[in-house]
Amino acid sequence: MSWRNLSILFCCQLISATGSIVVVTLGGIIGSTLTAHQALATLPVSMMVVAIAATTIPATVLMRRIGRKAGFMLASLSAAVSVLLAAYALQQESFAWFTMSAAVFGINMAFTQQYRYAAAESVAPHFAGRAISMVLLGAIGGALVGPELVARGQTLIAGVPYAGTLVMLALLYAIQCMLFVLLAPMRGETPGSSLGPVRPLRTIVSQPLFIVAVLGGMAAYGVMTLLMTATPLSMHVNDGFTLRDTALVIRSHVLGMYLPSLVSGFLIERLGTVRMMIAGALGLVLACLSGLQGHSVMHYGLSLVLLGVGWNFLYVGGTTMLTLTYSIAERFRAQAVNEFCVFGTSATASLLAGTVIHLYGWYTLVLVPLPLLLVAIAGLVLVRHDPLIRRPAVQAA
Repeated sequence: MSWRNLSILFCCQLISATGSIVVVTLGGIIGSTLTAHQALATLPVSMMVVAIAATTIPATVLMRRIGRKAGFMLASLSAAVSVLLAAYALQQESFAWFTMSAAVFGINMAFTQQYRYAAAESVAPHFAGRAISMVLLGAIGGALVGPELVARGQTLIAGVPYAGTLVMLALLYAIQCMLFVLLAPMRGETPGSSLGPVRPLRTIVSQPLFIVAVLGGMAAYGVMTLLMTATPLSMHVNDGFTLRDTALVIRSHVLGMYLPSLVSGFLIERLGTVRMMIAGALGLVLACLSGLQGHSVMHYGLSLVLLGVGWNFLYVGGTTMLTLTYSIAERFRAQAVNEFCVFGTSATASLLAGTVIHLYGWYTLVLVPLPLLLVAIAGLVLVRHDPLIRRPAVQAA
């Protein structure tokens, strides 16, 4: 394994997770204070997710041309600019500027999602699942640092709540940019490496295993985004829980998302990708059903922890399954299709979250994902004997 690359990606994942937790936690809350139309309160977070979806293909194309290291560095700089723009929006009390800053932040997150591919390309193919889960572990640090930044930065700049949080976040992204300078070349980036033939994109995406892998990623991120985006609004704005209670639930959710990475890579090697993904989908079903049980902090917390664990198993499994379907020469094209589908679904879920909560409430919201999850489970059952599943390792992650 390339411990150098994995260590750098781990630290950068920590910083990126910190930023995303801050933006998701504060996005709907700040949005509700800057607009009179409460159905638009989650629009900034939704625009962030829309920007992720819109940038996934350009991000992949850019990294294909200039390499992952340069692409990641540019993304870190864009994140620093975006959070400083958000601080300016708070000072100006401008909903439009805050929404724009969230959209710019989404550009960085489109690159952040590629960390897992960079991890897989930094190790021998049969260690791909383990490398992906190892880098995702960095987000545990984000779960601890993010809420602290929210709490401690709330009054750091007098008269402009949370602006201090955003300024501190900009400094973290500057550090992240410098860390990427140390990133070593990955498989397929070394001079003179042979990439081999490239199949038509239609051939790649028509594979049943590719379709199910993408569907798993869409279900994982779509359901997670829908519930996580709506939770701060439902808890803090609708149910009147304190910001600390809300941040605690979000922290528990993020720990639920990433703590399983301690074992998920090993479990994929032991139990198989399909079983892990089915377990993840069932975890998401349980998260939705738990959300129907009540509106206390405990009910929100249980639902969001199950949401996190289910997301981890389904998402890490889906990414590992995806790497079985393409060669090193085909990686950027296949990854671009996957990222666009996954984060297009996530953007749609984020846009729906505020409207569904405002018009129909929490109970209706947690029922919306169930059909998609049932389709994902059915697809996994159908491909469980696919010949590609029997391969112990990817040819090129």
